[in-house]
Amino acid sequence: MNFSRRVVEWQRSHGRHGLPWQSTRDAYKIWLSEIMLQQTQVSTVLPYYAKFLERFPNVTTLAAASDDDVMAHWAGLGYYSRARNLHNAAKQVVAKHGGVFPDDVELLADLPGIGRSTAAAIAAFAYDVIAPILDGNVKRVLARHAAIEGFPGVSAVEKQLWIEAAVRLPKKREDMVAYTQGLMDLGAAVCTKSDPHCLLCPIADDCAAKSDGRIADIPAPRPSKKIPERSQRYLLALHGDAVLLVKRPAPGIWGGLWCLPELAEADDPATVASLRFGVRKVAATTELPAFKHTFTHFRLTLAVTQLLASRIDPATNTPGTIWLARNELKTAALPKPISTLLAEL
Repeated sequence: MNFSRRVVEWQRSHGRHGLPWQSTRDAYKIWLSEIMLQQTQVSTVLPYYAKFLERFPNVTTLAAASDDDVMAHWAGLGYYSRARNLHNAAKQVVAKHGGVFPDDVELLADLPGIGRSTAAAIAAFAYDVIAPILDGNVKRVLARHAAIEGFPGVSAVEKQLWIEAAVRLPKKREDMVAYTQGLMDLGAAVCTKSDPHCLLCPIADDCAAKSDGRIADIPAPRPSKKIPERSQRYLLALHGDAVLLVKRPAPGIWGGLWCLPELAEADDPATVASLRFGVRKVAATTELPAFKHTFTHFRLTLAVTQLLASRIDPATNTPGTIWLARNELKTAALPKPISTLLAEL
């Protein structure tokens, strides 16, 4: 029995079937799940997916929404460029494709934030299009089965994996949903990074890495690199029951989210609060304990100065700033560490 047939039959009997995006052929809902699942676990995505669909049930609703509304429903899920791309892609689907996601992989891949593998997954799940996928889990499955050495993030290795992904495709369109989901399920639950369950694997009999006793070596891990350390001062200005927030520029860290104002190392918090944010009288300032937040490519130390303002003149605020009541913070689009800090006040 060939590779694809074994994957298809295994998925239909043993794969995942109860996820909310598996019960639909709506390309919008499938696209949303694929974007949310990029670099994020299923268990984390589930509540965000339900909440997002409740607010934005279709691509037209999403396209018409404000940036703040979209970011507020994404806040806490991380990798915020995904939300910006999601919003821009929705606008393009409405403007260029009449509100209908195309069934062509190349047209899908041209939309912001999608790319070749995600486009193929959407096309397969929504339209039964025969096209290869190659997400992180699938790379591991194919690398082991074909004994492709090296780190999958290297272009030469990835090129080999795309070739393997293409030659293993089923011939029948009706098999594409089970095949595509099956590869994802194998990588997520069977052919795992450590302690893979080879006895449960439907393609173990001719797995080259298993045959050679090299499962632990393939694929090669990401080359080690020391995570850079950065630091940034922030101003936590409070006036009565309101918190001062500024909108972060996009692109960039937390782009499009509301955040505490940044302070330069030499800045005097009271002076900045007066000149930029209309604080006319300061009751007290306090240095809060610094804390760390780790991003994908660096670790950030956040030093926060808390300032209590007894009198403000909101009319002198710089553009893109607000004094937000604390009871509104839960629905605001805030970065996770800032949201946690404010919740602990």
